[in-house]
Amino acid sequence: MNAAVRAPRSTGTRVAMAVAAVVLFCAFMMLGTWQVQRRTWKLDLIARVNERVHAPPVPPPPPAEWPQVTAANSEYRHVRVTGTFLNESETLVQALTELGAGYWVLTPLRLADGTLLMVNRGFVAPERRDRAAHEAGAATTGATVTGLLRISEPKGAFLRRNDPVKGLWYSRDVEAIAAARGLSRVAPYFVDEEAAAGDGQRVADASVGTDGELVAASRSAQAAAQTPASAPVGGLTVIAFRNAHLTYAITWYGLALMVLVGAWVVIREERRRA
Repeated sequence: MNAAVRAPRSTGTRVAMAVAAVVLFCAFMMLGTWQVQRRTWKLDLIARVNERVHAPPVPPPPPAEWPQVTAANSEYRHVRVTGTFLNESETLVQALTELGAGYWVLTPLRLADGTLLMVNRGFVAPERRDRAAHEAGAATTGATVTGLLRISEPKGAFLRRNDPVKGLWYSRDVEAIAAARGLSRVAPYFVDEEAAAGDGQRVADASVGTDGELVAASRSAQAAAQTPASAPVGGLTVIAFRNAHLTYAITWYGLALMVLVGAWVVIREERRRA
């Protein structure tokens, strides 16, 4: 008699194991399918943003359209607008870029209809944070700005909240900055200005990378080289969408397959015990 052969499991145990296997298999298959759907959505988003970045510049949304402006339908839209910079109301926002740590120079631009649009004129190093040291060079009146529309960044950065009282800004929170500066009729978005060199230096080299990941960055080194040392360096927008949904889908489907293999092993063992 072979003592190594175990008695078959009880009916209740077999039913419980079968139910658990079915539940796990269905759950893993659903999660895998959800990731496939998410990947389709992400690729569509990347395609739409890529199209916006490369499109000819258009006027930014007017006040009547402000309530409808969202990241989904407007962010990274290529825009062009003319107005008057209110340099006395500029705000410095802490930034970390390819050029190092420093500040974004955010300046209100008064448009012909009297509304204001916050413009991120570019990056300045800490030693050039004073307004006199980073004059942009463009005329205050009749300035034409071309760049990418960006959505406001409320509250602050991770673990660092904006402090309007102390004038410490860690994110480009348009509403809070406008309130701190006493500004009204301000667009709920801002514009990342292109590099001073023009269209050749803007974020036009966007490309779809591995698994559809969009990575777009201005040619910052060239932009910095062609920009006066005292001026903000524009065109440093970086666009990156993480798109690992295919990997996640394969993982979930792989786990579902493991459940099937495990169920087959258990069934084979039960038959040998019988």
